Amino acid sequence: MQVDGKPYRSIWVNADGITIDVIDQTRLPHEFEILNLKTLADSCAAIRDMVVRGAPLIGATAAYGVYLAMLQEPSNAALDRACETLYATRPTAVNLRWALDRMRALLSDITPAERSDRALTEAGRIAELDVEINQRIGRHGLELIRKVAAGKKPGAAVNILTHCNAGWLATVDWGTATAPIYMAHDAGIPLQVWVDETRPRNQGANLTAWELGHHGVPHSLVVDNAGGHLMQQGMVDLCLVGSDRTTRSGDVCNKIGTYLKALAAHDNEVPFYVCLPSTTIDWNIGDGFSDIPIEQRGADEVTQIAGKLPDGGMGTVVIAPEGTGVVNYAFDVTPARLVTGLITERGMAEASEAGLANLFSDGASKGTD
Repeated sequence: MQVDGKPYRSIWVNADGITIDVIDQTRLPHEFEILNLKTLADSCAAIRDMVVRGAPLIGATAAYGVYLAMLQEPSNAALDRACETLYATRPTAVNLRWALDRMRALLSDITPAERSDRALTEAGRIAELDVEINQRIGRHGLELIRKVAAGKKPGAAVNILTHCNAGWLATVDWGTATAPIYMAHDAGIPLQVWVDETRPRNQGANLTAWELGHHGVPHSLVVDNAGGHLMQQGMVDLCLVGSDRTTRSGDVCNKIGTYLKALAAHDNEVPFYVCLPSTTIDWNIGDGFSDIPIEQRGADEVTQIAGKLPDGGMGTVVIAPEGTGVVNYAFDVTPARLVTGLITERGMAEASEAGLANLFSDGASKGTD
């Protein structure tokens, strides 16, 4: 995607071949900085501290983290240590385990001398696969937006509400929920995107608004609690969100607040779609409420907020009384019954075990290429 007219991905191999470059998302939207990852520890910190975030990008970063580890020490013990250390960085996004399992399976079967080169190649394949998958999701979602546009008055915008950042910054490129939006905009379909701020880390305000603005997509930032009002007023035609983990039965785990949007959409008969790559489906879990680990993050994310200060510098301010107790759940689970459909790289699936099984009936492409 474009940043000031220059094409970027969210992660790439530096020209030196031994450094992985990522966009530091903790600095956006006010500062655009590239961070160099040189070690396994760098990769773990980038995932844990949300320099990179979004399930597909976390998986790709973990794969490159294994490569960096193999550059330093390609032994069996180092491979096991690298994978286990990376597993522990973020527990909810299933792409992390998918990517690491794929890397470990490949590298375990070859000699240590081959591992760094093969790890780099395989991490690159994981990244390219993500781009291809997201393009397919975009094309399937584009047809949905076309149908909505066809039912509106000529020139009237299709109003889309999204939550958090399921954009190209959350993937290697294109995004999941934003891929159809970008394609619809590029196809000339009038759009209005309602961007949830997404407290506590404000990924909507900081990242989605930044992305859409650089691509020229019309959008408006709204507070998290405005979605229900917009739907009541007939100002939302459909909701498009992403997923960090989806169960085989169609329950969707996504950024905290997604469930409330789904409830409001259901009450107002607004279609609620989840855009997800098959790498995000956890085929081993049937019940999203008892089986998905919900990450709890630090209190500072709730009691403090970062931004640009009046003098133009960056800073963090405290917004809650000192000593206030905090519980900071990073995700919630939207039950399948509230999901209109799951948009995958293979097309639309009903949010149910039968719907997903029918779409992936061959057992292949469950995160494979």
